[in-house]
Amino acid sequence: MGNLIDGLTKNNMSTLVAESLYQQLVNSFEESETFQVKSELADLRREAFERFQKEGFPTVKNEEWKYTNLHSLVNKPYVLNVETDVDRIDASLADIPSLDAHRIVLVNGQYILAFSSLEDEVGLVVKPIDEAYGETNFQKHYAQYADKTDNVLVQLNTALQTSGVYISVAAGKVVSKPIHIIHIAAGESPFFAQTRNLIVVEPSAEIEVVESFVTQQGSAPNLHNKVTEIVVQENAKMQHYYLQTAESSSAYIHHTEIYQEKYSLYNNYNCNLPGASFVRHNINVRLDAENVESHLYGINLTDNKQFVDNHTVVDHLKPHCESYEWYKNIPQDESTAVFNGKIFVREDAQKTNAFQQNNNMLIGDKSTVFTKPQLEIFADDVKCSHGCTMGQFDDEALFYLRARGIGEESARILLVHAFAFDVTSRFSNAVIRTYVEGLVAKGLS
Repeated sequence: MGNLIDGLTKNNMSTLVAESLYQQLVNSFEESETFQVKSELADLRREAFERFQKEGFPTVKNEEWKYTNLHSLVNKPYVLNVETDVDRIDASLADIPSLDAHRIVLVNGQYILAFSSLEDEVGLVVKPIDEAYGETNFQKHYAQYADKTDNVLVQLNTALQTSGVYISVAAGKVVSKPIHIIHIAAGESPFFAQTRNLIVVEPSAEIEVVESFVTQQGSAPNLHNKVTEIVVQENAKMQHYYLQTAESSSAYIHHTEIYQEKYSLYNNYNCNLPGASFVRHNINVRLDAENVESHLYGINLTDNKQFVDNHTVVDHLKPHCESYEWYKNIPQDESTAVFNGKIFVREDAQKTNAFQQNNNMLIGDKSTVFTKPQLEIFADDVKCSHGCTMGQFDDEALFYLRARGIGEESARILLVHAFAFDVTSRFSNAVIRTYVEGLVAKGLS
């Protein structure tokens, strides 16, 4: 795997080509094959790139990308592997007050050991993704889940990813404190980065992962195609936070694929705050055994002309499973929030309990929400529900609070906190809950 990465780096480290990103990627892959040695991953990458080359970047003609136009992002050249002066990196941009956590710092996806603080814990393995090939869990699980979806950008990532992190938690291991993964975007020229992460939680193990996305001040426009595969095995538990507070120069396309085995629990808390100009996040959860439980929560507060699109899939494949999903969108100014949540209950998934809710509060006359909650049931002994609400900011409630001596800014914060409380109150980590609520207050225009 390292030889593949060396080939990519050698050819693209500092070259800007006056072509579209698509043509750059084609040229990059063709050139990289010159440097490839025979490996088990070479064929996988070649097959993945052939699919991407056949389909290309998705367009708004694709129903799944109807509101998510990538044209302006991909119709330009980028540096494909940017060199960064790590001495100028400021990892404190992602500090969370009072959070006691192990720290992993990735700069444009590259694992920077000097900025990371990961005390020895027996049963916990953390490695750069390009050094993980010899690990049993890597060989068993890498590219086994996300690559089976219809997202062609996963194929692009598989073919040309050059960085990322591998985390494995041994059976029965309870990681002593959260692992805080800090993703820093940094570069002086426009750049495109592809990060691949794999997290495997073995039977009866427990882990809490907090991922923060920030941008180094003064960085050029940057685009990230990130794929994370997560395997939560029998009776294992994982709490997973996404905290997006990057600058407007950053744009993200995420795909998170979760595969769960029996008696496992996976909770995802997806928070997008004012910052990154463009975010598209696919979160897919596959409940492929009995007695599996999953919760997906989302808070999206956007401003200016920011665009945030969350697509979720909760796929009930076996009986006696439970899922709970609640997303809240608060677009301001001329920003846009998109929610498309799908719940599938397969024919064998009897005794399923599935809930989905999306609530939206628009602040300002020019803010926009597109929402599409979906429920497809092929079993007959289930309890399932979904719903959606849409409304403007309540000026009457604002007037009521102001008439009682509360300043306008404080009153607006109170009303938005009350709206978001149903979701933030469910955060398992009180420190992160306080941090996010503070970011919401700070992010109100």
